[in-house]
Amino acid sequence: MEFRTIVNIEPSLWKIEPCERMLFVGSCFADNMGKRFQEARFRAVVNPYGVMYNPASILHTVERLFEENKMPFEPNKKGTAVFTLGTNHVYILKETGKIVDNCQKRPQRLFEERELSIDQCAHYLEQAIELIRSRFPLVRFILTVSPIRYRKYGYHGSQLSKATLLLAIEKAINSTNVSYFPSYEIINDELRDYRFYKEDMLHPSDQAVDYIYQRMAETFFSPSTFSFLKAWKPIREALSHQPFNPESEEYRSFLAKAKEQEKALLQQYKED
Repeated sequence: MEFRTIVNIEPSLWKIEPCERMLFVGSCFADNMGKRFQEARFRAVVNPYGVMYNPASILHTVERLFEENKMPFEPNKKGTAVFTLGTNHVYILKETGKIVDNCQKRPQRLFEERELSIDQCAHYLEQAIELIRSRFPLVRFILTVSPIRYRKYGYHGSQLSKATLLLAIEKAINSTNVSYFPSYEIINDELRDYRFYKEDMLHPSDQAVDYIYQRMAETFFSPSTFSFLKAWKPIREALSHQPFNPESEEYRSFLAKAKEQEKALLQQYKED
C-alpha cells in the first residue's frame, strides 16, 4: 500500500559527468542545491552576484558574467546551467525605469512592484539560454521552480506566481538540451508534510533538499558520476573528520593520505 504519491521523472537523455563545470543561478533554493553539487566536487559557480529571484535577474547575472569574462564554462566542452525561478514579481527603480536585482534596503517609495507575464518570463529565460549558447554551444540547461512559498503575496498570489513561471518554462523549452526538473512538484505532491519544512513552514528542510538532490542525481547523473561519488564519499568523510587532537602526528598522516587520495581521484576524472 502506498501512502504518498511519487512524482514520476523520466531519466534525462543527456547526463552530467563527474566534476563537470556548472552554473547555478536563481532563488535561495539555487544556493541550497548548488552547495550540494559543490560538496560532490562538481566545479559549480553558485549565484556569483547574489540571489536572483525572477527570470529578468537571472538574465542579468548571465550578462554580467559575460561582461566580466567570468563565465565558468569552456568553449567546445560540456557543462550544465541550472536556473531556479522563485517569482515573477520584479521591482522597477522609478528613477531609471529598469528592473533591479536587489533593492539594497533603499526606501520602498523608490520602487514600483510589477508582475512579469508568461511571455516576458519566457523571453528572459530564452535570452539567458541563447546568450550562453552563443559562446558555449555544448552547455545543457535545467530549469526548475523553487518550492519556497511567498507569504507576502498571499498564498493564492504565491500560487499564481508559480503557475506563471511553470507556464513560462514550458514556452522556453525548445530543444533536447533544455530540461525541466520538478522540484516544486516533489515538495508539493510527494513530500506534502510540514515535517519537510523548516520552522517558518515556508522553506524546505535540509532533509527535503537532500531528497530533491537525490532525485536530480537519479535523473541526470551518468554511471561515471555515480562511480566517482562512491569513491569520493569515504575521502570526503576523512577530510571532514574532526579529530580529538588535530596536532597529533597520527592525524597529520591521516589527513595527508586523504588529500593524496583526493588528488588522485580528481586527476582520474577531471578533463582539465
